[in-house]
Formats: sequence, structure tokens, C-alpha cells
Amino acid sequence: MSDLKVVRETKTLRELTLDKLRDAIVRGYFPPGARLVERTLCDELGVSRTIVREVLRHLETEGLVDVAARQGPVVARLNPAQVSEIYELRGLLEANAARACAERSTPELVKQLRGIRKKIEAAFQAEDLSAVLAHTEHFYDALFEGAQRTVSLAVVKTLNARINRLRALTIATPGRSTESNREMNRMLDAIERHDGDAAFAASIAHIRRTGELALLALAQRGEGEYEPDATL
Repeated sequence: MSDLKVVRETKTLRELTLDKLRDAIVRGYFPPGARLVERTLCDELGVSRTIVREVLRHLETEGLVDVAARQGPVVARLNPAQVSEIYELRGLLEANAARACAERSTPELVKQLRGIRKKIEAAFQAEDLSAVLAHTEHFYDALFEGAQRTVSLAVVKTLNARINRLRALTIATPGRSTESNREMNRMLDAIERHDGDAAFAASIAHIRRTGELALLALAQRGEGEYEPDATL
């Protein structure tokens, strides 16, 4: 091992704080527009103001926090136009990755993807939101890697915080677990039989449906009007 090799076995306090605050925003503990007061966060999280400030700056780069004039950091509101754009990007990147994954699929890759899907389904059954989000992110990592779409995956990762925030809205929809499992298994079936066109179509259908649910959830919360977008 090189003398310069950095071995890290545990997360730093800053990383733990970032994970905790990001999760609180994604889960809606801090609702859109809520002020994020440094002193209060220090008390709730049990960390220094320096760490809180660093974490808030990082969450601003992820699109979860806005800094409002004369108000300071607040939880970013979900803009319906931006939400539609996020799902449009997801559709383009994920559907192309699904097609490429089907064309390159191996029994080992299919087994890996189905194994992760079982974990997602189990998390749905247990109503464990955090586990659903974590396993879903892992699933897409494996999908993009299997498709050899590393640049596309890097782009998706820059949106992951906002994507997970939207996922938290859509997976809470009654009956969504069964619907989502059916959509994703349809895509996996296409990947297993090397049917790129069917995998692409199944991915597009899944993204379109989740986009519709996200926009509907925003409208119900008074954060925009529900207007199904043909581009989703």
C-alpha cells in the first residue's frame, strides 16, 4: 500500500451531519420554505455552527437549500417546471441506459439487478422510506454501470438529492409500491431477454408515471398546478 493511501473506515462528523440533514429535508421533516436557523440546527444535530454552515452550503449546491435575502437558508421549494425538467432528463438518461443494459446484459448482471429489486420490494413492504430510497439509488448505479454509461451516471448523481426528494413524494402514493414493482420488473424482463427497445419503452413509461405522480403531489400541496407533461 502506498504511504499516501488514505484509509477511511468511518464517516466524518460533517458527513454524518450532511446525511442527517439531507434525509430530514427529503423526508419532509423540514418542509419547503422552512427556515434553517443555524443555532437551532446546532442544538438539534448536536454539532458546531461551523459544521452546520458547511453542510448548508453543500445542500445549496444539491438544490435542496436556497439562501433567501434577509431570511437566510430555507428549504428549497419544488418548482413544477424544474420538476418536469428533472424527469425529462431522467427519461433521456435512464431509458438509454436501460436499452444499453439490455444489449450488454449477462446472467450475473440480471441476478444483481433482481436482487436489488427484491430489497426495494421488501423495504416497501416494511414501509421503510429510507431503505427504499437507498436501494433504489443502488439499483440505478448498477443499471448505469451495467450499461457502461459512466458519464450519464455522473450527471444523474448531481441530481440525486432532488430525485430522492421527489421519490419520497411518489412512493408515498397509495398503491405505488405494487405499481412501481410491476413497472420495474417489466423493464428487467426486457433486459434479461436482451430486448433493448422494450427496456427503453418500459423505462420511459416508468419515468412518465413517476413524473405525473410527483406533479400531482405538488399540486395537492399547493406548490403548482397539475399539468401532465407530454415530454415526461
